Amino acid sequence: MTSNARKLPTGFGRLWTAQTISSLGDGVSHAALPLLALTLTRDPMALAVVTAAGTLPWLLFGVLGGALVDRWDRRRAMWVTDAARAALLAIPAAAAALDVLSIPLLAAVAFLLGLGGLFFDTAATAYLPDLLGRDPALLERANARLRGAQTAASGFAGPPAGSALLALGRAFPLLADAVSFALSALLVRSLPAAPRPVPQARESLLRQARAGASYVFRDQLLLGLALRPAVGNIAFLAVETVLALFAHDRLGIGAFGFGLLLTAEATGGLLGAAIASFLGRRLGIGTALTCTAAVEGLAVLGLATASNPYVAGLALAVCGAGMGATMVLGPSLRQAIVPAHLMGRVASTSRMLAMCAAPFGAFLGGWLATAHDVRTPLYAAAGLLLTMTAVTSTMTSNRRVEAALRAAAPVTRADDPDDPDRSNHPAHPAHPDRPEPRDSVRKSAVQGPVRPLTGAGPARCSRPGPGRRKSR
Repeated sequence: MTSNARKLPTGFGRLWTAQTISSLGDGVSHAALPLLALTLTRDPMALAVVTAAGTLPWLLFGVLGGALVDRWDRRRAMWVTDAARAALLAIPAAAAALDVLSIPLLAAVAFLLGLGGLFFDTAATAYLPDLLGRDPALLERANARLRGAQTAASGFAGPPAGSALLALGRAFPLLADAVSFALSALLVRSLPAAPRPVPQARESLLRQARAGASYVFRDQLLLGLALRPAVGNIAFLAVETVLALFAHDRLGIGAFGFGLLLTAEATGGLLGAAIASFLGRRLGIGTALTCTAAVEGLAVLGLATASNPYVAGLALAVCGAGMGATMVLGPSLRQAIVPAHLMGRVASTSRMLAMCAAPFGAFLGGWLATAHDVRTPLYAAAGLLLTMTAVTSTMTSNRRVEAALRAAAPVTRADDPDDPDRSNHPAHPAHPDRPEPRDSVRKSAVQGPVRPLTGAGPARCSRPGPGRRKSR
């Protein structure tokens, strides 16, 4: 799992800047939108509609969106989507300035922003491995830097800026987010184009979407990587639902102290992203993923038993570190082993599972707190995380990870580049000139060849889209 090219490409600087700017805009709107909705209504159900509208695109179009991205030029999909979101935000900004803003308009905008996020995030996830040559070490380094910038911008700088801008006027946070999307679109458009996926046999969009989902569910390694964020979202949403109440009733802290708790979690996330590559090299990616999942479960258990804010803050920081490392190692591994022509569908299927699981966690946390005690959701979340760790440990073992990386890596005769019989030694277990079966699905990470990337050029990079919700 070592890399011959240790330097990230020069275009990565533009990409990192694009993500940082866009994530800053996300943080602004993440803090301002709920407060903006509160200026219009105090009805909890109306507020819930605005919040839920942003997740609906993943529930309705997640896999189909991935199939579309696998047909498109991914760099173009990213900058066009960001440009469209910048233009879209001008509508509620104008409505706010004219004092005609409404909950239905905010819900519609949230839905369309979520739809744009679906296409951007999926295209970015598929774009990055193409331009980094599917190098596992480079993917980990790139994802760690992008994740760190996203956490710093959206978790630390963005929310205070959003609150300050809202004090100037209701339109200002929306305009700031629009500007961030516009700048991101310009930067992404300036990046080198990636090779398009090899065209597949003519099939319906639904059939291609189903093939992508089947690829995930029939591959033990990819299924394990998808189950962890899905189960994790159930657990973490159960915690988040009651965290403010737990902090107030059990820890005796107010709004300012609660903000510090969230800052502790974000700080841990930065640390986890920074040490993810070290953990992967030292323990092996599979073992590192199992350890970080176990750390998350134990940290939530520590939070449940915490009797003062300091212990709770430490537990949240440790949990954030586990999440930060997981969100670097897991996606990097997926990007390294999935064939280019399936990357969009595999990424969207995994993300859709995580997004669909989140509402169940929120309901579970509220029900357990109502039926039992405010600590009960935390104990249940810890149990879910530790159970998930045990179940998926063999699915994402080092042996399975190494086998998948070997299957995905080109096999070249670098020691004898002038070998006249070199053409008889394919650059990949599946010969690049051999047509791939229409519906071939790898049954496990150990079995079956993976089609090589055609036309993959020098290593370049792209940004994963900024997540407006926690979805690992």
